Amino acid sequence: MMKPEEVLSAIAAVRGDAICVPTMTTAPAWRKIAPGDLSVGCVGFMGGASSMGLGLALGAPDRRVIVFDGDGSLLMQLGSLATIAGAAPRNLTHLLFKNGVYHTSGSQETPGGPGVDFAAMAKAAGYRSSYTITSLDDFKKRLPGFLGEEGPIMVQLITGLAETTPMTAGPSTPFHQQVADLRTELTGSR
Repeated sequence: MMKPEEVLSAIAAVRGDAICVPTMTTAPAWRKIAPGDLSVGCVGFMGGASSMGLGLALGAPDRRVIVFDGDGSLLMQLGSLATIAGAAPRNLTHLLFKNGVYHTSGSQETPGGPGVDFAAMAKAAGYRSSYTITSLDDFKKRLPGFLGEEGPIMVQLITGLAETTPMTAGPSTPFHQQVADLRTELTGSR
């Protein structure tokens, strides 16, 4: 089973100038792997990463936007799949880290458990394409294509648990500061 930290390291190596939206259990590792990157963490509002990614993709159409979503998080806002598909941002790559639990709050099993197929849901909602990846080697091989493919695309990644969660990691940059930093980077003004 893939480790989330290994998946994130692979992304960091090839993401270029993409805007990244890490959520919940991907956020602490991403801060360590890519400390100065162009990202806004979606921690504290479970289920918001896909919607935040959509807004960023529409607002910055010349940059790739990569959402690092969790299965528990996406279950909170499944309607975002149809909204994203309807808006059809060509620059959105939606990575779904599927570990089958709400890891941040104590690893309770998600509704539907391993039987929920988010790639199929995204495709049925209208995403241009969707994939399921179960091995790190396959992910590394296909990642450049995922980042260049016309979106929105969903890549469901079957992973294990992250080493740390927002509950066990140290403090992060406050959300309002992340937004200000992103705005400065994209527009040159505060």
